[in-house]
Amino acid sequence: MDNIEHYLSEVLEIPVADVSMCGSHYTVRNFQKGDLLLSAGEVCRSTYFVEEGLLRMFSTDQNGKEHIIQFAPEKWLMSDRSSLYFNEKSNYYIEAVENSKVLLLTPDFFQNLNLQFPGTIANNDLLLQKHIRNLQNRVNSLLSDTAQERYLDFIKMYPDLMQRVPQWMVASYLGITPESLSRVRKDLVKKSADK
Repeated sequence: MDNIEHYLSEVLEIPVADVSMCGSHYTVRNFQKGDLLLSAGEVCRSTYFVEEGLLRMFSTDQNGKEHIIQFAPEKWLMSDRSSLYFNEKSNYYIEAVENSKVLLLTPDFFQNLNLQFPGTIANNDLLLQKHIRNLQNRVNSLLSDTAQERYLDFIKMYPDLMQRVPQWMVASYLGITPESLSRVRKDLVKKSADK
C-alpha cells in the first residue's frame, strides 16, 4: 500500500508513525478491467483512491455516446462529489480501465483525518481548491481552446496515459472524434519535424 501511505504522509503530512491508524477508514478492493465501481442512477458511497491501475468517470448522452469527464491513475482520487455529499443519484459511471487495486474511502474519511490530525485541514483545503481550479480550467478549455491546445493540456495532466488507454477514450475526454485526434497528433509531429 505504498501509494496511500505516500499520499497520507507526504501530501497530507500525517506523521509516518500514525499512517496505519487511517486504515480503519477505508477498504481495499480489486477490480477487473471493465468493472463498474459506480453506475448512473446509483448513489455514490465512496471516494476512490487508486493504489494500482486506472479508472475513468464518464456520462452517456441520450444517443448512448460516452463523454469522459476524468481519468484517475495511481495516487489519484475519484468520486461523484454531488452524489456522495448530497445523497443524489449519480449521472456518472466510474469504470476500471485496467485491473485496479482501489481503496474505498468512507464519506467522512477526510473529516475524520481533520479531527485526528488538525494539521491536515490546510492541506485538504488546498487539495480541494486545486481540484476546483482544475475543473474550472477544464470547462474553460472545452469552451474556448482548440483541439490541439486541449490535447497538449491532456498530455501535461496525464503524461503516461497515451500508452495506457485507447485513442477513442482520449478523443472522448477532449470532446473530439478519434479522426480529429489523429489529425491533431499528425500536425504536431509535422510541426516538430519542421523545426
